[in-house]
Amino acid sequence: MHIAINAWFWDQPHTGSGQYLRSLVTYMAGQAQITLVAPRSWQMESMPPGVVVQPVQLRRTGRWGKTGFEQQIFPDVAHAVGADLAHVPYWAAPLRSPVPVVVTVHDIIPLLLPDYRGGILGRLYTGLVAASARGASAVITDSDSSAADIVEHLQVDPKRLYPIPLAAGPQYQPEARSLVDMSIRQKYDLPEEYVLYLGGYDIRKNVRTLLKAYTYVAQGVGLTVPLVLAGKLPERITPRFDDIHHWIETMALEQFVRLIGFVEEAEKPTLYRDATVFAYPSRYEGFGLPVLEAMACGTPVVATTESSIPEIVGDAGFLVDPDDARSMGGSILANITQEDTRQRSSERGLAQAARFSWERTAADTLGVYHTVLSG
Repeated sequence: MHIAINAWFWDQPHTGSGQYLRSLVTYMAGQAQITLVAPRSWQMESMPPGVVVQPVQLRRTGRWGKTGFEQQIFPDVAHAVGADLAHVPYWAAPLRSPVPVVVTVHDIIPLLLPDYRGGILGRLYTGLVAASARGASAVITDSDSSAADIVEHLQVDPKRLYPIPLAAGPQYQPEARSLVDMSIRQKYDLPEEYVLYLGGYDIRKNVRTLLKAYTYVAQGVGLTVPLVLAGKLPERITPRFDDIHHWIETMALEQFVRLIGFVEEAEKPTLYRDATVFAYPSRYEGFGLPVLEAMACGTPVVATTESSIPEIVGDAGFLVDPDDARSMGGSILANITQEDTRQRSSERGLAQAARFSWERTAADTLGVYHTVLSG
């Protein structure tokens, strides 16, 4: 079985699509013949054994170059290299392809959330990829929640839709790496105890409610257990992004919140592992990988009852309404102040995270390939 894979996001490992692509290829390597099709200028280093790279020249730059790669170059090259099947590991399948196409649709945020639809070009692109998903031989998604959204809004036949969960990488584990962890703690000047949020700051991430929740936490333990916000802040404030500095000042949380900015992928396990609690107040996730990564590190989780998050957390963490700041703050406080609660959450989180593995994700994905090729 020869699979051609769209590798547009290979050189962007900090993105969810890049992480998915790299992990999937790594764990499928050796079980199928894999050709990665990528722009010639991409850095395609450290390929797993048996994985071949087919570099191509883009015909245009920017948005139009990406669309041309997705719609014409990739399917043509997949056919030219003799692939049996083409896989696009993000929501951008070609409308027409000389070989069968499998597409992974992680979420359909532009269709569900009006603030994410963008201008006319963004809406045209969403319409294009929505139509292409309907014509794919199979659609993979990350959760049952996303699958339900795809059936409802894309009208994809459920028989061609396969929910396959993601997993945390092997680097996310509770055992400390003493010297490495120490240097990372010093780099960010992290206290002995802290509550961690790691993610983006667009409005669906709901960080404003987390800050409001922390006004309750701050009354008791805020000076000794600050809220650490990790992740790059937006360069400019738009209706799609929260002004975090404004809300910290408005809620008088300056002495209780630390902003540490962008965090390298290799540093994330330490931040999760050393946190007292991981808080993830998101309103919508196609999967919610940070929650799983935190649980795999043995860190108690406080998250929300929305979209896919309950599927990931199960009964291993505290799930609250995303608008209920008081309950969110109370759940965080319970993990900080009650040792037995924190220990129980940690143990359950480790057990829950162990149910997810990239071996399973790769095996199930290969199963979809076989199903498509067998007709």
